[in-house]
Amino acid sequence: MHRATRIKITELNPHLMCALCGGYFVDATTIVECLHSFCKTCIVRYLETNKYCPMCDVQVHKTRPLLSIRSDKTLQDIVYKLVPGLFKDEMKRRRDFYAAYPLTEVPNGSNEDRGEVLEQEKGALSDDEIVSLSIEFYEGVRDREEKKGPLENGDGDKEKQTGVRFLRCPAAMTVMHLAKFLRNKMDVPSKYKVEVLYEDEPLKEYYTLMDIAYIYPWRRNGPLPLKYRVQPACKRLTLPTVPTPSEGTNTSGASESSGATTAPNGGASNCLQTPSSTSRGRKMTVNGAPVPPLT
Repeated sequence: MHRATRIKITELNPHLMCALCGGYFVDATTIVECLHSFCKTCIVRYLETNKYCPMCDVQVHKTRPLLSIRSDKTLQDIVYKLVPGLFKDEMKRRRDFYAAYPLTEVPNGSNEDRGEVLEQEKGALSDDEIVSLSIEFYEGVRDREEKKGPLENGDGDKEKQTGVRFLRCPAAMTVMHLAKFLRNKMDVPSKYKVEVLYEDEPLKEYYTLMDIAYIYPWRRNGPLPLKYRVQPACKRLTLPTVPTPSEGTNTSGASESSGATTAPNGGASNCLQTPSSTSRGRKMTVNGAPVPPLT
């Protein structure tokens, strides 16, 4: 079973921090030519007087370097998810700034630029936060296609929404704990295994609910939709026992002068066998020493 490996945030800091200000990325922006990333305000201010990358000295652009930088939303989302409280603090700073300077124009006019996006809307979670999840039996792709007709009319959705039950679990709970809960709840025998899935993809046992929220496209607009299935557990294959060779029978295919036999427990034995009648008149050796032929 795979185990979760914990890595200190300090080991990832070189990949998450801006080389110009020394802080974590805010509005991460990447130079197209060399793919080095910086805070947007840092790199824009730097390129006002320089045309070369501050890390590798590659020329960004001969005349207009701002045309060769791009916003990196994926990198910024990673930073927000790995650094606890960074997104919340940044949104608060932006709200405070625009509250103090109401006449200041917002660059893009988005809610995130104004600091009006909550952590829940961004999908960020903390270990002690409670997550609502719904779990139902996995029917498979074929069964879902057969039931696709009535669901398209909307009748199935109404029935499903009225009877939905969900669990409230801490975000640090693992898939293994959820599978154990289902096993005990339904009294599943030990010869079967309980597997938890997100849509059609099985989840690793060491995944936490927070990991699932970060990996899969769940935007907290409802309970976390999980599924489960029960399958026979894999059985260990047992190798067939090797029959004990009878005395005087050469089962190894080696010459009769090998001088070693196979013991009943499968190991090698140094005991000599009584030579068979076919070995009369032939030279034999024991531990490298010649033995006179039997007459």
